[in-house]
Amino acid sequence: MGGVKEFKRRPERSIEHRKFSEPDELQEFELRKVETVSLGGETFSRVTYEPGWRWSTHVKPVANTLSCKVRHLSLIVSGRLHVLLDTGDEYEFGPGEVGEIPTGHDAWVVGDKAVVTIDISGTEYYGTKK
Repeated sequence: MGGVKEFKRRPERSIEHRKFSEPDELQEFELRKVETVSLGGETFSRVTYEPGWRWSTHVKPVANTLSCKVRHLSLIVSGRLHVLLDTGDEYEFGPGEVGEIPTGHDAWVVGDKAVVTIDISGTEYYGTKK
């Protein structure tokens, strides 16, 4: 008969916290602002899209691709974001929704209220050529 297996405890860690008001990186573009913080080995971005923002108008010329080639995992905090996939499928996200947006899409702000998202995937490519 074997003995009782002993489990080693992980070292205690302190609580980590960050504020988007004091980001590691701030990127400002036409009608879009990205505030990025890193915490616990993860990257979080608060992205604000102003009314009138559209990926194909404001990012496509920089990305130089037909559609956004980045996967996003986002929580919509406020506003409404319409997403059109290259396949023709489309969806409109609103406050409190979490969405996975696959590669190959266009997106735009619906209405006259800014869209604010918290993104945990895809933000490392905001405003850069892919």
